[in-house]
Amino acid sequence: MFKGKAKELFDIETITTAKMDSFVRQCVRIYQGTPDWLDDDDEIKTINFAEVICAETARLATLAIGVRVDGSSRAEYLQKQIDKVYYSLRTWVEYGLAYGTIVLKPSTDGVELFTNERCILTDRDGDNVTGAVFVFNEEANDVYYTRLEYHRFAEDGAYLIDNKCFKGKAENDMREAVGIDQTPWAGLLESARIDNLEKPLFAVFRTPNANNIELDSVQGMPIFATAIEELKDLDIAYSRNATEINDSKRTVLMDADKLFPFGRMSDIAALDKTIATDRMRDKMGMPKYVRMVEGDGNTGFYQEINPTLNTVTREEGINFLLSVIGFKCGFSNGYFVLDQKTGMVTATQVESDDRRTIQTIKDVRDKLQKCIEDLVYGMDIMADLYFLAPVGEYELIFDFGDITYNREEDRSRWWSYVMSNKVPAWMFFVKFEGMTEEDAKAMVSEATPKEEGLFPE
Repeated sequence: MFKGKAKELFDIETITTAKMDSFVRQCVRIYQGTPDWLDDDDEIKTINFAEVICAETARLATLAIGVRVDGSSRAEYLQKQIDKVYYSLRTWVEYGLAYGTIVLKPSTDGVELFTNERCILTDRDGDNVTGAVFVFNEEANDVYYTRLEYHRFAEDGAYLIDNKCFKGKAENDMREAVGIDQTPWAGLLESARIDNLEKPLFAVFRTPNANNIELDSVQGMPIFATAIEELKDLDIAYSRNATEINDSKRTVLMDADKLFPFGRMSDIAALDKTIATDRMRDKMGMPKYVRMVEGDGNTGFYQEINPTLNTVTREEGINFLLSVIGFKCGFSNGYFVLDQKTGMVTATQVESDDRRTIQTIKDVRDKLQKCIEDLVYGMDIMADLYFLAPVGEYELIFDFGDITYNREEDRSRWWSYVMSNKVPAWMFFVKFEGMTEEDAKAMVSEATPKEEGLFPE
């Protein structure tokens, strides 16, 4: 609803298309575990492997990530803002991989994430988004408030921000316009003009994949966009396997006439047969898989049914689909399998076998780094706009963890350094045993044999 209102209020057009928006919604449903192919009648469920792809990619991309801001009092303020959202980075990256594109917007209170349900992209400069409308919702005393915040560059190069606020009886009820001072956002500027900005006051994170739905789109593609058909096939294959296992109970068919001392089972009323046979089975201590049937009255009837499972064959098919999905999503062959993880035995083997995975994660990290740089830039301008910290220069330093890191190999290598006297032993204990430098040095000193003098005590 807010998109139509925003277009009317600000006289804008979106730079996204209905076709791309529809495709993103389809992918988000898959990520959320509600794909279009679910079918209760055909017992087709989902294992939600799209979420696994997004979560694993986000985990590797943010592995041991470090973001440091140095240089001044302003840098200290920016560092505190980054520290507040540090543990949200992995979640934000996962959402970005699922949507293809997300927007992070700094404010006086922190950072807020926007997906395409809560923002409109309005302007672009090449591949960079330079204009957007954001929607905010708050509720206070049973009154619902909505704020539309429009960011863009004017023709003269100035950066303009406009806020339009509404209140109503339900969320996104925008029939009654109100001033911003009458809303929970009182204290924010209703309009602002900022000169000499190099970037907008928001940051865009998008996947590195090219958009093959809209070739000229600024939107990124969900990380699993090219593997949708295989994700469907995987759900079907897994559901078929699970159904077969659930239906594979052993069954024994036994002539019930031999169990009833009071007469033939055929003499019992039809409605009472099930109750009578179940009671007799339980009374005689027979397993639940025994089923009573009517014999021919001459010979006792007995038959065992032991279904043969096609589990091994089905697992091979499932592993094939997992391999195809992983490859299409940028992972090396064999990264995802049903029962074990192949490769990744040593750091050297990882570097060789998982080169495709490493390149994918590097590409995602490059996009994330660009997003954080733009986000910190916006934080810096917000600090100027609302006098949140002293003016000063800052330097942004990134440190990403090595996804090929093997702790045991590193430990062995460092111990060899100690044994060859290349590094002091206390450094090993600090690095791998979690000891302080003071305690490690004291322990090493105490363990070192003391040389006796000419006159030992």
